[in-house]
Amino acid sequence: MTVILPAAGLGKRFGKDANKPFVKLCGKPLLIWALEVLDALPEIAEIIPVLKDGDMEAGAELLESYGIKKTRRIAPGGKERQDSVFHGLKLIDDRKCIVLVHDGVRPLIEPPVVSQAIRQLKDCDGVVVGVPVKDTIKEVSGGEVKRTLNRDTLWVVQTPQVFRCETLFSAYEKAAKESFYATDDSSLVERYGGKIRMVTGSYTNVKITTPEDLKVAEMFLAMREKIS
Repeated sequence: MTVILPAAGLGKRFGKDANKPFVKLCGKPLLIWALEVLDALPEIAEIIPVLKDGDMEAGAELLESYGIKKTRRIAPGGKERQDSVFHGLKLIDDRKCIVLVHDGVRPLIEPPVVSQAIRQLKDCDGVVVGVPVKDTIKEVSGGEVKRTLNRDTLWVVQTPQVFRCETLFSAYEKAAKESFYATDDSSLVERYGGKIRMVTGSYTNVKITTPEDLKVAEMFLAMREKIS
């Protein structure tokens, strides 16, 4: 199994001078938190981080300093997240393998969640980790509420997401030809007829988008330490 770890975003909402994958969470770069979890899982053979061109050298040094063993190559980032993941997919030689995509700025992923997602890739084309929506969700247009959605059927999508490589690669190729962009990988597989299974993740699996998210992640880590 190969992991694609996109971490080439500009991080505009985090601050103009912030290089988000290298921002430290409790003294450790965001990128390393997820990498250490994935590097330790026996199911995973290789991890391909995707970094901005200007970060690739520093990224390689960082991986070496933290002893990440399963990363042998780094893919260059693209204009959008979708382009970055596609760059990573193109480096995979064995299109018959299983591929797992996980956001490099989701540092609190838990090993059991990853293993569960991998196991569920049986009679479907992809597996998505997510959590049920807690809040009431309304559809709004021009400031006016159009309808209230049934939250019993709504989930917040996270990563990791797991696919057969040939399935995901084919969806990416078709999307590139159509210049179609989606906000996550499973949306592309869905677009071309794929069956996607949702598995329950964790509300602590936060994506670090703003400085406030970093504070939330610190709080969750402190809670983990108290429990352990």
